[in-house]
Amino acid sequence: MSESFDYIIIGAGSAGCLLANRIAMQSDNTVCVLEAGPKDNNPFIHIPAGFVKTIRDQKINWLYTCEPGAWTSGRRVSQPRGKVLGGSGSINGHIFNRGQRSDFDEWARRGNNGWGYADVLPYFKRFENFHGACDPDFRGQHGEFDVTNPEWRHPLLSAFIKSANALGIHNNSDYNGQDQNGVAYAQRSICRGVRASPAKAFLRPAMRRKNLRVETNALVETIDFRDRKATGVSYLKDRERFSINARREVILCGGVFNSPQLLQLSGIGSAHFLNQFGISVVHDLPGVGENLRDHCYSPVSARVKNVRSLNERSRGLSLLGEIAYYLLTRKGLLSMQPSMVYISTRSDPSLADNDIQISFGPASYDASRDMQLNKYPGVTCAPWQHVPRSKGYVRIASRSIHDAPLIQPNYLDDEYDRKILLAACRLARKLLRTNPFAQFFDYEDNPGDQVETDDEWLDYIKQTCGTTYHPMGSCRMGPKSETDSVVDSQLRVHGIENLRVVDASIMPTMTSGNTNAATLMIAEKGADMILGRSPLPAASLD
Repeated sequence: MSESFDYIIIGAGSAGCLLANRIAMQSDNTVCVLEAGPKDNNPFIHIPAGFVKTIRDQKINWLYTCEPGAWTSGRRVSQPRGKVLGGSGSINGHIFNRGQRSDFDEWARRGNNGWGYADVLPYFKRFENFHGACDPDFRGQHGEFDVTNPEWRHPLLSAFIKSANALGIHNNSDYNGQDQNGVAYAQRSICRGVRASPAKAFLRPAMRRKNLRVETNALVETIDFRDRKATGVSYLKDRERFSINARREVILCGGVFNSPQLLQLSGIGSAHFLNQFGISVVHDLPGVGENLRDHCYSPVSARVKNVRSLNERSRGLSLLGEIAYYLLTRKGLLSMQPSMVYISTRSDPSLADNDIQISFGPASYDASRDMQLNKYPGVTCAPWQHVPRSKGYVRIASRSIHDAPLIQPNYLDDEYDRKILLAACRLARKLLRTNPFAQFFDYEDNPGDQVETDDEWLDYIKQTCGTTYHPMGSCRMGPKSETDSVVDSQLRVHGIENLRVVDASIMPTMTSGNTNAATLMIAEKGADMILGRSPLPAASLD
């Protein structure tokens, strides 16, 4: 006979880990978490610099790729996603960036009551443990998830910040505070030299409770329904098929690609599309898999002189020394994140909100090898647009959960996006050639001085643009009256009982920053909804 639980959580990524913790806090709730990947025992997950390994490790990474697009020159852009306890929160680049106030106010303006900035700020604060001086009206310092300012300093970092200042971009001591605008050292989910992962922060403490079970290497094939009510799931583990029942809810936390894939395979999606695969339609919901968006960037990098970059420290005897230093102190090269300085600014001073972001690191990468450092000293800027307009889709490729979904972000499909990314790239070039950074600038290796006109820049962008690993929106939140929405403001799937989606796929529009922080917030707020609690009082922003 099938086992029964009150709640079944599909996916132990950032959202699933936090949800499991909060729901299992009530001892009368029984919870089962099903994760398709293994336990998070891989040491490269926990060593911050191990990001360069986990980003291409098929044992803990789905290693998806996008469909070729008009503005990717026929290339299949990589789309790594975590397949391990902690999900993408176990393999990401560690950056903690909530986004701008206007991002969430836009969610509310689109009919999602309770999702404005004043509403979500208390939920950001509740899970956060920020180590550093801050305004307590905006930051949390008593939660489980560690966020720190980097301690490491380097001449290339300080010179880059001063060059930004010379171009009128002011310093911002806390871009996750009252205002994101300016240049700052990048805050990160690293504490005492080790990754602060959602699995360690939320799931492992909850696993001590008898009312929570976590099954790894458990691949959910379908959500089961009776009429239009979710009743449980069927999953594969060790080549055996199991079914379990949900007395209260099935909660889908599979992420931006796997959540719409599983909904479609289970019969929820566009009836016309599902009929093409012979899938019985449980509910015709055309928005499933639509509205996919992602931050797209093109690198602007330079060779530097009169200084050592991280490139030289990552090879030979220097690397052996860094390994020994890290083992002894948890400091040094292995304790760092790839992006170390962030800029948020406007492409046009007349704009009400910032629309471009540039991340900077004192290292440069071999264009022919993913995340492999060059052998010569270099630096890299990654410019991108805060809120892209281009949108694509996620669709099943077959009736099998084993076949990767078709992922098409349609990068830069909207002309406005091309305009803003071009402006961001030009600003990145200018930053590297402005004093005081100019004292270290040798020459630009990407795209190089031969690229100058708009058409030349756009051709370069077409050949090199790629993901910043921030996909979102494929099960977007919105009123039922909007045919392309999937969940309501309580994260309940339209037209279906006892089924919610709680992950980055529900974001109606992009946040102006890395998406992991907002995903944790969605789970924190979603937990109160699932448990029937009153929402936290909205923040006073006067």
